[in-house]
Amino acid sequence: MAEELITLAHGSGGRPMQQLIQEVFLKFFDHPALTALTDAACLSWPSSYQLCFTTDAYVVQPLFFPGGNIGKLAFCGTINDLAVSGAQPLYLSCAFIIEEGFSVALLEKILASMKQMVCQTGVAVVTGDTKVVERGKLDGLCIATSGVGIRPASLKLCRESLRPGDKVIVSGPLGDHEIAILSARGKFQLETRLASDCAPLHSLTERMLKVEPNLRFMRDPTRGGLAAVLNEIVSGLKVGILIEEKLLPVRKEVAACCEILGLDPLLLASEGRLVAVVPEKTTGQVLTVMKRHPLGRQARVVGQVISDQPGRVLMKTLGGSTRLVEMPAGVQQPRIC
Repeated sequence: MAEELITLAHGSGGRPMQQLIQEVFLKFFDHPALTALTDAACLSWPSSYQLCFTTDAYVVQPLFFPGGNIGKLAFCGTINDLAVSGAQPLYLSCAFIIEEGFSVALLEKILASMKQMVCQTGVAVVTGDTKVVERGKLDGLCIATSGVGIRPASLKLCRESLRPGDKVIVSGPLGDHEIAILSARGKFQLETRLASDCAPLHSLTERMLKVEPNLRFMRDPTRGGLAAVLNEIVSGLKVGILIEEKLLPVRKEVAACCEILGLDPLLLASEGRLVAVVPEKTTGQVLTVMKRHPLGRQARVVGQVISDQPGRVLMKTLGGSTRLVEMPAGVQQPRIC
């Protein structure tokens, strides 16, 4: 493109927008369903499968952070919502809302990271949209993504299947993403470079479901962290969850930052971790396959489903007492995803 910055004309629907699509976006996304540039992508999948569909929006600030950027985050976040639903991700759509004056070079850098995820995962971007708003009306760039996947019609992942004795597994260290974002904002200086855990989880969940098709439930602990996920899981049920503080995987750097800033590690967002509730008798098998996967090497049991305290999440503290883990009432930090 001759222009190095996005202008309002790029959102006009005319020749400048077509040039932006042809010379920038299609340079990174080249699936036939997209390059046809129709109003809707026409897709197909086997009739014996259920369709899974998800959508999300990303407003993270800063746009670039250790371990990723808004593009990689949007791609992985949407894939992970499908993955923890037991689905094989197939296709994504991406809508870009861009501020006038945004650098085309930065846009291409973001698109390149998304293209890398396409190549890594085999999940194609098949449709999208671009809008441009006036300078000062947006903080650079926002991305809205939707994802389509399929899962066997026989697969049942539901909260209601939880039973006392089921184990709660976390796939790896918690909170790396949120602390990496805060570090990128200049909130503090870390002696070691902590990167976001942003990563696609579908190949990990696929292995888990192969050894235990009757997994109770999975969720990725993004906004609200582990506390929000566990409370969502048992909300309205006749069972509760008890976790142990000593078992929680939290890096020393993350724990230190929480102590400095007065944050609770249970509330920190992760973008490449999952929480799974697994039948007690197959917990060992599930952990084994998780630890053989790059994104599950540090997986561990952190608690279990209990018959008393229905609908509540409790934690046995390092001091030996037990405290209630409540659903977060707000956000610790805004715009982390």
